[in-house]
Amino acid sequence: MATKPVVGVLALQGDVDEHIAAMQRAGAQAIPVKRAQELDCVSGLIIPGGESTTVMKLLDRFALDRPIVERALAGMPIWGTCMGMIVVADEVAGLNQPSLGLLDVTVRRNAFGRQNESAHVDLSIPALGSAPFPAVFIRAPWIERSGPGVEVLAQRDGHGVMVRQDRVLGTSFHPELVADPRVHKYFLDIVAGSQERPVGKQRNVA
Repeated sequence: MATKPVVGVLALQGDVDEHIAAMQRAGAQAIPVKRAQELDCVSGLIIPGGESTTVMKLLDRFALDRPIVERALAGMPIWGTCMGMIVVADEVAGLNQPSLGLLDVTVRRNAFGRQNESAHVDLSIPALGSAPFPAVFIRAPWIERSGPGVEVLAQRDGHGVMVRQDRVLGTSFHPELVADPRVHKYFLDIVAGSQERPVGKQRNVA
């Protein structure tokens, strides 16, 4: 019997329990990750929504930023949702904000509006099939620039909201808040197909 992949969820802030539950529904084991040594137990990592400047400070405080970058550059799949996409991005538009520099995109924070402008959108994501995905946008960023190696998997209002660069996935929305497991299964397919190997150089962590 095949062993289920173990996916970590960065447990410093955000929808940690929701992602763990969603991964379990999608057929994977999932565990919270708070320490660098816990990365050794996982084959992929989700960075959930929250507040990006706070999480970058916590990553530094818990000495997690460099280990995450090193594992990502060795080939471990990473998925950033909402704030998590800002954390993995190369650049934050209009701000001198540190990030992990793992995804060659420029993102704009709160681009779809504040909390009271949150929205449920039936989003076309051809990589997931013909049925629209019930995407939840909460203070969501959008992608203003994507590099040549980045595949835009979904757009809203002309801006990228789901992108992939090799084994790094980014979504502006919150798939963990709905019952539809397709985005989590999509990430699991990346995890299942990955063999850790160098994929490039890290750019943005001091």
